[in-house]
Amino acid sequence: MGANFADVHCPSCGAPAHFDIVSQQYLCAFCGSRVGIKDAIAQKQGFRAFRQKKIKESAGQYHLMRGTCTGCGAELVFPEGEAMTNCAFCGRALVRKEYISSEDLPELIIPFRITEEEARSCLEEWCDNNAGRSEARHIREHLDELQGFYLPYELVRGPVTSTVCRMDGGKPYTCSGFVDNVFVSCSRQLDNMLLDGMEPFELDELKAFDFAYAAGQRIKIADVDDHSLLSRVNTEVSADYAPTVRKTLETKAVDVTTHCESVLRMPVLLPVYYICAGETMTAVNGQTGRVSVRAEKASHYYFIPWWAKAILSTLLITGISFAAFRLFGMTSGESLYLTGLLALVWVIIIFCVYSDTVHNAFRVESERKVFRSSGHPLRRTENGLVRDSHVIQKQITKPVFFENIEGVRRPVMLRFTSPLRAIHTAGLSLVVLFLPVILALFINGFNFRQLELGGSAVWFCIFVPVVPIYLLKFSRVELYERPWIYLLNSDGSRKRYRKKRGFKIDLDTVLPVLGVAFIPPGCLAVWFGIISFIIMVYLTAFGF
Repeated sequence: MGANFADVHCPSCGAPAHFDIVSQQYLCAFCGSRVGIKDAIAQKQGFRAFRQKKIKESAGQYHLMRGTCTGCGAELVFPEGEAMTNCAFCGRALVRKEYISSEDLPELIIPFRITEEEARSCLEEWCDNNAGRSEARHIREHLDELQGFYLPYELVRGPVTSTVCRMDGGKPYTCSGFVDNVFVSCSRQLDNMLLDGMEPFELDELKAFDFAYAAGQRIKIADVDDHSLLSRVNTEVSADYAPTVRKTLETKAVDVTTHCESVLRMPVLLPVYYICAGETMTAVNGQTGRVSVRAEKASHYYFIPWWAKAILSTLLITGISFAAFRLFGMTSGESLYLTGLLALVWVIIIFCVYSDTVHNAFRVESERKVFRSSGHPLRRTENGLVRDSHVIQKQITKPVFFENIEGVRRPVMLRFTSPLRAIHTAGLSLVVLFLPVILALFINGFNFRQLELGGSAVWFCIFVPVVPIYLLKFSRVELYERPWIYLLNSDGSRKRYRKKRGFKIDLDTVLPVLGVAFIPPGCLAVWFGIISFIIMVYLTAFGF
């Protein structure tokens, strides 16, 4: 298997060691030995030094030329006898010179499996299946410009850590995962989303680099700096982890920031057929035949301010309320009167809810969609090139969340909403809303006939808008800031963690409360409210 090149091996028995996210170490399944992250990186550095020495020894047997584009700066390596005069990525002239360095070439390579003519057939098949798109028409016009390249990538494998949170604010959380053989493009001239669309590659054909594989082929030299490369890794891993993070945090609006400083990185050449002609950009996977086409027109996404969302939501709910009143037979005047009263309540509630996202300003974001063919790879058999029935997919290891539990970093599972928490929140809201009525029933011996709801009118006027605000806003804060935490054990079991709470008098809280209750003039308002509440309960219990 080609993936062995990226494997970390046990120093004791030599077997592959697999990374354990919970313990943050490489574990050998055969002898149980452990390999630290720093030791794994050092192990691969030794392999890379050995491969560079072998490449330098064989470089003198091949006569290659380097072409540097005068426009986009792309550097290509091609056989000495090939007449290349223009850059395949921007069309500008190429400055040719002898290529004598081997340091720019990587240690690994996946050879071409399909020919240029077969790649052209894959593109024609895509155009037939997408005949209604303008991209298909323009690709047919530029099929003769299709060229094959070995493009520079880095094979990334190792542990990563992400900081995640909701876009509308809230507590950040930390999760760790493992990047398992991800390829990241090292070409700054090429569209990364387009190249991602033609992946994945099959690692069983990954080979140690030899100039024999590059004979007769063009090679593009890596031209991104180390910082930009890590940024690309972070972006790609963040996109891979976003679905799991959204499911855990229970919202689509998440921000994922990934840190990949501890991964193993190995430069590799991957086979790609490419067309770049103005707005027409397409790539064909030179191993599997998967087609990726970039949309010629950008799609625009509009983000509106929070206050505009609040106004639109209020108008929508108000319109629905008016229509409902009319549907139940009320006159236009009566419907308008009741709708106006409800609108005053709804505008308070909705503006309070959307005030969580006050940092959301109006902006427009643009991106180009990427269309791609199915993931059924092409395979060469005795009957020619055929499509495999098995779809290859990118393998993503789900991240594990971590929390500091009593000073120790522990793997956990977070749960924010649950039926029990929802019942608790709804029950508490009902108790607050009907508190005078509940107390009145206790006073009059649960005599419902004697109950006078009008005695609690003032209470209802205050808490009918307050309770929905609590449910829609503050209860979410309670849920999102204080999730239920389940500790994950090494055997896969989990146990709910409950923080130990002891009785302790907090003077910083008690003294201000006592001051408000007993120091004038503030205490006058407090006692007026208490007396009014007692009178309200009495009137509700026994009537006026």
